[in-house]
Amino acid sequence: MTPTKIEDSKKSPHLLIIDDEKEVGEFAGIVAQSLGFEFTATTNAGDFLGALNDDVTLIMMDLMMPDMDGIELLRLLGQQKCKTTLILMSGYDKRVLETAEELAQTLGLSVAGHLQKPFRLPELQNLLKSYALLNVVAPVARKASKAVTKEELQRAMVREELVLHYQPQLDIATGRVMGVEALVRWQHPERGLVFPDDFIPQAEVLGVIDELGWYVARLALSEIRQFVNSEGEQLKLSLNVSPQSLHDLQLPDTFIALARQYGVAPENVVLEITESGLIKELASALDILTRLRMKRVHLSIDDFGTGYAMMQQLRHVPATELKIDKSFVHDMHQLNSARVVVRKTIEIGHELGMKIVAEGVETREQLEFLRLNGCDIAQGYYFSRPISTEALLEWIKNYVPRNF
Repeated sequence: MTPTKIEDSKKSPHLLIIDDEKEVGEFAGIVAQSLGFEFTATTNAGDFLGALNDDVTLIMMDLMMPDMDGIELLRLLGQQKCKTTLILMSGYDKRVLETAEELAQTLGLSVAGHLQKPFRLPELQNLLKSYALLNVVAPVARKASKAVTKEELQRAMVREELVLHYQPQLDIATGRVMGVEALVRWQHPERGLVFPDDFIPQAEVLGVIDELGWYVARLALSEIRQFVNSEGEQLKLSLNVSPQSLHDLQLPDTFIALARQYGVAPENVVLEITESGLIKELASALDILTRLRMKRVHLSIDDFGTGYAMMQQLRHVPATELKIDKSFVHDMHQLNSARVVVRKTIEIGHELGMKIVAEGVETREQLEFLRLNGCDIAQGYYFSRPISTEALLEWIKNYVPRNF
């Protein structure tokens, strides 16, 4: 069957649909058209592949097809390195849809979400609106990481080009600001503000990550005392620690001496270690982490659920805090598996006596789900992006604690 195509003269996002039920495809297309899309509806893999070109910005794909099923089609798109965003749909149970979405991402494909058939009009509209919004108002993607040298990084520290931005952390039960996470940025004289993904991995490879880590620690400890919430309480400081630094057995003593130098109580600091980073050299890591806890420094397992030894690390590491990775928080509204992971993480963490922090909270619905499931602390764009020291002081001054 030949594709049904409807378009107008102006350049609009283009939706390509494949569903062997012609009525479903045309219904989805009409809904998309009402939201400003052009659309092409196809009912078989041959017509779909023939219609797939550079003008297509979004694909809606049914998994249950007679000639080539959706999984085979995903595999083919992966092999072709397709960059077009996908929406998956199927009458199969939700778990199959979620697994197919995971497969698509593993194949390097971008997935905006999924729809379980028969889907409702608002579900389709919300997915299409979310896609359109992200592709209209999202900031321009940063340029690819540019290689830096060891000398450039060391010179940046000497010239104090590395600065800190802070993201507030709020108590979900009371709405009070409880702490801030310090996040390093490079205020490059030529490239502007450079984000950590563009230089931290290179610092690790070049062997200057310890030097950079201590630079950040000194700067954060020198600034944290000015951050006080409306109750007059000193905010806790969360610092990220590179896994490579867990080989230095002198780290606990050096850190405590530095905290004392700046008048910061050890119990007011949380050191965050990524879950996967704890695996390497476990003996030295446990030595360092146990001594830090004995000196009353709090420990957090960051990005929990994204590493490869979740339960093993919880058994051994004397952590006081568990951070739910933002990918699970982001997916809670559409993936039941993500909701289950979040709920179980909160339960397990509490049973082990830990506070639970959720990263990446962006909506009221996410916050409400976390609150109902007993999560302790939240941080994310719903409250504030990471902001400069001056901006944070102003934010704290204007923030009114509220009961969530």
